[in-house]
Amino acid sequence: MTAFASGKGAFGPQSWTWELRSVNGKGLDLRLRLPDWIEGLEPALRARLSSCLARGNISLGLRVQSEDRAGRLAVNEAALDDILAAMARVEARAQETGVTLAPSTPADLVAMRGVLDSSTTETETGPLRDAILADFEAPLADFLAMRAAEGAALATILSDQLDQIASLTEQAAQAAETRRAEMAGILRTQLARVMDNADGADAGRIAQELALIAVKSDVTEEIDRLRAHVAAARALLAESAPIGRKLDFLSQEFNREANTLCSKAQNTALTAIGLDLKAVIDQMREQVQNVE
Repeated sequence: MTAFASGKGAFGPQSWTWELRSVNGKGLDLRLRLPDWIEGLEPALRARLSSCLARGNISLGLRVQSEDRAGRLAVNEAALDDILAAMARVEARAQETGVTLAPSTPADLVAMRGVLDSSTTETETGPLRDAILADFEAPLADFLAMRAAEGAALATILSDQLDQIASLTEQAAQAAETRRAEMAGILRTQLARVMDNADGADAGRIAQELALIAVKSDVTEEIDRLRAHVAAARALLAESAPIGRKLDFLSQEFNREANTLCSKAQNTALTAIGLDLKAVIDQMREQVQNVE
């Protein structure tokens, strides 16, 4: 199911923004874009999402910013002492050999490697990770609420479609009953044709062929299965657990029975009902792809 949620949070000098979205998918595909310097964040978020989602392509983005981006300049006292001591030795040696050196300036000293540190202060990421995980619950709740609202709307649509399938199934049963006299006449005609050309034929074989013709035109089994599938689908809609894959399988079974019904119809009215069934079932199959 499709859904979207966003949020913002902060902890100390760090602030962040969330973006969570989903689109339809046959399975659960989690795609996370997270800062890799926060230890343990990705497995925790992945586990949290997996615990409450079963289907869909889920994208989660987290952007963390720090108010102290540039950091602060600090003098490395130890490095400065080493450099000054080295400079003193150089100047002393130069005087001994009669070499005159230009005086050094503070700018020359700070330009030397190691005198100034400009990196930000390193901190433990555990408290930040815990704060981010706690803050994630708010956008996750909004996200799940949006999916639940879409699920309720889908349940209404699917329930209406099941009502249509149930109604068409009963119409098919009535049409099959009305067709019974017509089929009896067709069978008598076929029997007469067979008997007219049955000189020397095996009577048992003729009986088998006639029984096969009768079975091929009987749609009682297909109608019973359609009724059973409607009942099973309604029971699934009443469940609170994920049902998308089960409904997907059932919709395929609906389609198989409708196809068989059309192939056995041998009657204009029954064929028309079978085609209407296929149209509603196709619509239902499209909606089922959105169900978790």
